[in-house]
Amino acid sequence: MNKKQTLDKMEKSTQDPGNIEFEYVNNIPIAFCRPVKNKSNNSIAVWIPYLGGDKETGAKELQKLASHGYFAISIDPWLHGDRSGDLQEDVRALVFQEFRKYMWQILGITTLDVFRGVDWAIDTFKLNRNVVAGGLSMGGDIAIALAGIDTRVSRVAAIAASPDWERPGMTDVMDATKVINQGDSTNFGKWLYNKLNPMTNLNSFARPLQMHIDLGELDTHINSQWMFDFKNGLSCDYKNAEHNIEIVVNKGFNHISLLQNEEIIDRAVNYLIGESQNCPCSNDQ
Repeated sequence: MNKKQTLDKMEKSTQDPGNIEFEYVNNIPIAFCRPVKNKSNNSIAVWIPYLGGDKETGAKELQKLASHGYFAISIDPWLHGDRSGDLQEDVRALVFQEFRKYMWQILGITTLDVFRGVDWAIDTFKLNRNVVAGGLSMGGDIAIALAGIDTRVSRVAAIAASPDWERPGMTDVMDATKVINQGDSTNFGKWLYNKLNPMTNLNSFARPLQMHIDLGELDTHINSQWMFDFKNGLSCDYKNAEHNIEIVVNKGFNHISLLQNEEIIDRAVNYLIGESQNCPCSNDQ
């Protein structure tokens, strides 16, 4: 999308309350949805897309969050959407050819950019400092990492996401028998990993942070054990983690089916807005 198209969409979207608007903040393309009139709770909800998605992928989720009073925002992750630049190859193909070279930078840069997006929203629209964050797959990874560096984040909901950027034994999304050769990171990617990877920065999560994570019993791309290891590691230093982190392993679901399940996505959004739902088809180990 070029700049004129983006501006045209901005002009159209501002005509009706609840529609998606667009802005560039420090060259970061941001989509946002203002709260429904007279329902604002003066808080921010972040929703981040999966690998290959963009700021508009979660438009329905942004609108639902806004309908419950949140100023809802999303961004194009690094190398996605309006930030793909001269990229000649699909970003997903690049990532799975050299996972750590690209993914660690996508995760780290996007986490920092969302942080800046939250600052922009608070300063521009005079919001309070309460933030909730969620996302699908890579977007969930970023939501978790954001909570580690931004203490304004009070609640996280993530689907098919990992707190461990190393992802030991990770398999191909479409072939559970194929273990991905993750390759080497760039120096910058390694720096981002050292600063932001949740699994190796547990002390950053030792606070009253609530998390709901939906994982798949059959998902070998994102192994549910990584999240349990994160929770157990955090519980050693912060006892409330046992009660504040809810992990749901959905029986019969793999990575793709999790991301396509509207009920599970709705449950994550409802968790962010404070409306819990029981799911008899799931279990918390």
